[in-house]
Amino acid sequence: MEKLNLAGRWVGPGEEPYIIAEIGSNHNGDIQLAKRLIDAAKSCGADAVKFQSWSKSSLYSKAEYRRKPHLADQIERYQLTQEQHCELTVYCQEEGITFLSSCFSPEEVDMLDSLGVPGFKIASMDVNYLSLLEYIASKGKPVILSTGMATLGEIERALSVLRNGGAGPIALFHCISIYPPPSYEIINLRNITTLQQAFDVPVGFSDHTLGVAIPLTAIALGACIIEKHFTLNKNMEGWDHAISADPSELEIIVREGRNISAALGSTARTVSEAEIEKRQALRRRIVIKRDMRKGERLLLEDLDFKRPGTGIRPDEIAYVVGRSLARDVMAEEELEWSDLV
Repeated sequence: MEKLNLAGRWVGPGEEPYIIAEIGSNHNGDIQLAKRLIDAAKSCGADAVKFQSWSKSSLYSKAEYRRKPHLADQIERYQLTQEQHCELTVYCQEEGITFLSSCFSPEEVDMLDSLGVPGFKIASMDVNYLSLLEYIASKGKPVILSTGMATLGEIERALSVLRNGGAGPIALFHCISIYPPPSYEIINLRNITTLQQAFDVPVGFSDHTLGVAIPLTAIALGACIIEKHFTLNKNMEGWDHAISADPSELEIIVREGRNISAALGSTARTVSEAEIEKRQALRRRIVIKRDMRKGERLLLEDLDFKRPGTGIRPDEIAYVVGRSLARDVMAEEELEWSDLV
């Protein structure tokens, strides 16, 4: 399985989970709020912040805007200009956090590529936008593809288009494209394993649930990337603030996610040096049940097994029974090899 390299950080199985604070449109069109969100994500320990690169012309048809005039106003308010993209990219570089963004048109792909993004994120809505996938692939960079609403067949086709088009390493996001999901039953986190086994690529989880339990569970199931919407205040006006993590929640996801990943460890059965040392305190050794004289032969009923495990082990009893004592011993005394003849 090929890992991704995002700005020098390896992403994939065996690596710490890569945590993306999805700012999206939660900047509400305010560049200073965007910078405060970047600062907060960095303080929480996120690896990257992610924005959304769309414009009034790259998302909806004019007919839809005529049906929903308020939508056009919101899109214009929340879209980022090319100059703002550049400003935020530079700001992320200065703050030491990776800038990522979802792209929704070839023009936005070109813009992000010119800004030096380390990879491209493709939203679930564009799994079947094959010409866009081809164009993204032509840049030769790593790609993260969300799979909300998609069948396995659609995912397979999208991967084929990306690979044939020259994309770099690809990761998939398991995703439920409902904000938030109406029930736990439709989240199906075991799909993380399904996607890993079906496509042999790193798999993450793009989370739209409330709270921190589900993304942490995703990490426990093998998700190597977590994307979580991020806000400074869930009560702010805007599209996604209510379903976003605030700084206290993002900090938990980062810290406990990495602890979970470390605790998962290896499938190889090993005993740590610390546990080997602990054997002496927690395991048992052979002791004598009754007072016995030098020369007496030891029978099974003369022996007991008690802590600490610093002497003759219980599984060595076959080499003890039937042997004679080299000295007098008292009841409850610990038996040593030197006590046997």
